[in-house]
Amino acid sequence: LDLSDPMLPLATLFMLVGLLFKVGAVPFHMWVPDIYEGAPSPITAYMSVAAKAAAFAVIIRIFMQDLSMLQPIWILNMAAISVLTMTVGSFVALVQKNIKRMLAYSSIAHAGFLMLGLVAGGKEAMTSIMLYLLVYTFMTVGIFAVIILLNKSVLLGEPIEDFSGLANNHPGLAFMSLIFLLSLAGIPPTGGFFAKFYVLTALVDKGHVVLAVLAVLLSAVAAWFYIRIIMLMYVQQPAGQAEIHITPSIWTVLLIATVGTLLTGLLPSWFLDFAAGSMR
Repeated sequence: LDLSDPMLPLATLFMLVGLLFKVGAVPFHMWVPDIYEGAPSPITAYMSVAAKAAAFAVIIRIFMQDLSMLQPIWILNMAAISVLTMTVGSFVALVQKNIKRMLAYSSIAHAGFLMLGLVAGGKEAMTSIMLYLLVYTFMTVGIFAVIILLNKSVLLGEPIEDFSGLANNHPGLAFMSLIFLLSLAGIPPTGGFFAKFYVLTALVDKGHVVLAVLAVLLSAVAAWFYIRIIMLMYVQQPAGQAEIHITPSIWTVLLIATVGTLLTGLLPSWFLDFAAGSMR
């Protein structure tokens, strides 16, 4: 590649914009909350993990392997967009009243955190991104399975208040929801904590200390809207939920998601080695 070609920065940025649109990065994120809220919950769950994982796999392959020499062109843009994405996702999620719309902005914030791994660069950063995507799959599929159970008969949306008193009516389901929410918030000993920890470690090792501090502060903001749901489950009185019938298939999904979320937190180094092996 001729790095002196004036068209090269423009071509690189156009390609970056297209891929960032796929992951829902700010300012290309406006489609995400509407799609999350409007689509059926099983479809939303699939989109939230499959589309994001595929998009980041392509970004890693193109920008961190095949075209790694273009890093001077896109790294500053990526750093700025990642911070902006985390900021918008975290703060806008605070005021959402629909659980799926809230999780949409949560996914935007997580996309911003994943993009920090791209800024860090190197094998360790790529490994941390792969581990993050694995943990994100477990905890996101798990919380969407709970939403599917709670909102089978809801026609006009999925209000967050449906989680009220869940611990009284369905303690087992509330406990699994607690694990997923703690992981999404990045609280130990769940996999979400170590997923963020390894990305932050990669950032600090490459000298991006300011970005790491900003990521920690914005993660603290994001933790509040997960804690709000936990408070509804364990503090508020039940909102008159109907009896929940959990089919064997949903039980299987919930158990796999719960075990995966916990094991990635209890055995993080094993899963990190597994993620590193997937990069070879």
